[in-house]
Amino acid sequence: MTSAVPVIDLFSGPGGLAEGFAAYRGGGDAVRFRIALSVEMEKSAHRTLRLRAFLRKFHPLELPSEYHEFLNGGAKGKPDWDKLYPEEWREAGDETRRLKLGTPEATAFVNTRVRAIRKKYGGRTVLLGGPPCQSYSLVGRARNAGNDAYDPAKDERQSLYSDYVDVLRELQPAVAIMENVKGMLSARLLGEPIFYRVMSSLRSAGGQNRYRLFALAPGDVGGFWQEDRDPRGFLVRTEDYGIPQARHRVIVVCVRRDIADLLPVEALIRLEKGEAVVPLSDVIGNMPMLRSRLSRGDSDDAWRGTVRAAYALLQQIERPRMTSEEASLFDQALDLALATARKPGRPYRDAVGGMAMSCQSDLRDWILDANLNRLPNHETRGHMPEDLGRYLFAAAFALAKGRSPNARDFPTELAPNHASWGTGKFGDRFRVQLGGQPCRTVTSHIAKDGHYFIHPDPSQCRSLTVREAARLQTFPDNYFFCGGRTQQYVQVGNAVPPFLALQIAERVCAVLDRCVEPPKRPAPSIPSPASRASLESESAVLHRVADTP
Repeated sequence: MTSAVPVIDLFSGPGGLAEGFAAYRGGGDAVRFRIALSVEMEKSAHRTLRLRAFLRKFHPLELPSEYHEFLNGGAKGKPDWDKLYPEEWREAGDETRRLKLGTPEATAFVNTRVRAIRKKYGGRTVLLGGPPCQSYSLVGRARNAGNDAYDPAKDERQSLYSDYVDVLRELQPAVAIMENVKGMLSARLLGEPIFYRVMSSLRSAGGQNRYRLFALAPGDVGGFWQEDRDPRGFLVRTEDYGIPQARHRVIVVCVRRDIADLLPVEALIRLEKGEAVVPLSDVIGNMPMLRSRLSRGDSDDAWRGTVRAAYALLQQIERPRMTSEEASLFDQALDLALATARKPGRPYRDAVGGMAMSCQSDLRDWILDANLNRLPNHETRGHMPEDLGRYLFAAAFALAKGRSPNARDFPTELAPNHASWGTGKFGDRFRVQLGGQPCRTVTSHIAKDGHYFIHPDPSQCRSLTVREAARLQTFPDNYFFCGGRTQQYVQVGNAVPPFLALQIAERVCAVLDRCVEPPKRPAPSIPSPASRASLESESAVLHRVADTP
């Protein structure tokens, strides 16, 4: 490609998909993709999105010094980017729009922008997006099943994919990528499988069989999608591709038929499995150690007292059955926590943690930033004192047994006062993320209480921080998440891993290089007064319709 390919990103969240595409440079220094438009409706995620879009106006090795000063805690408050870099901040605002897709306002703006992009670049464009998926997810469907008032036919989230299809039809990009949850494969609406409905809409966006639909996973689906193929072939297991997380997502690659029919099998957009699985400890094991916080009366001394009390309780109560070796490991874990609680001074301090040398170098280089002397979004949340005891037990049990405890493994004295605790329905309510394995799927539920994301180090007695979750999602350390901590967790949990998106971008770029010629640029001409007035009017409409806070 001789120029950057414009990309439209819908339902952007904090920008995981866009980050991977925007960062891809194909071994050179020139960007290969340019984000022309990102659309997100949630306020905090949009702020994150705009900040990252602003930073992309600079070379990644030459970010504004004020940004690193802010991340390192040297600045008093967030810099005024509009004052410091007005042109770049304005461009970022024009690129990232806070709109609710499907509304008349959003439709009017997006259609106008899409037509302008198509007119300028023809079919040499890319569309990305992950329509919100709560009504497709297995957890969401289980929750809705218990709600007698829930009517799936009236749930607008069931059909948000149609907004994506509408843009696909209007833009007619060379390639489109759509991501969604695993539950999409089995979800039904009015008795009809959602997946088949979505695939039919994608395939015919712009005409019958306008797009060929392919799976990313190598070997799972031969050729393009047909109704007799197994839908499970579209499931991408991210741990197979260097992501330190067992995140299983449906990803559909739509290639315009005129391009797809020119591609030999070896040139199809397929991911290549990594040589080894990346365990959690490779990514967060060297991060700064932090003590948990207490939800009430938090202080270093109060935390020490709570950990010592938890240690004493675990010495008195009956433990689950263990071998002598397991019991020894369990005791060592408890002793480690007690030793930490007995140390004078502050238990832990802020610092920058690297990554294990055993971690693959390209992932390590992707995440780390040598200009940081502290990690942003790396603060612990407050926990109830009783939960610290449960976290300590769970982490020690995991070190001893090599697995996270189920509800039946917990001593009666540690059982929470939950009506469902003894039913087996939520037997893994307190789950330790094991250091020697990829993390379980990081979801937006991590914003609730963190019980499902307990840190494997028993001496820290806590759930994962936003930054730890972000690393497991492969966001670079200098990727700052805006909003309160709850909103930050939600953003991270809903995102596509950027390092996975980088790999997808590489494959898409190869197809465009092979089959799609850059548009021929006409000689510049001086517009007439009438055409200048028309352009100025159109620009005013674009900004008036979409300049939302």
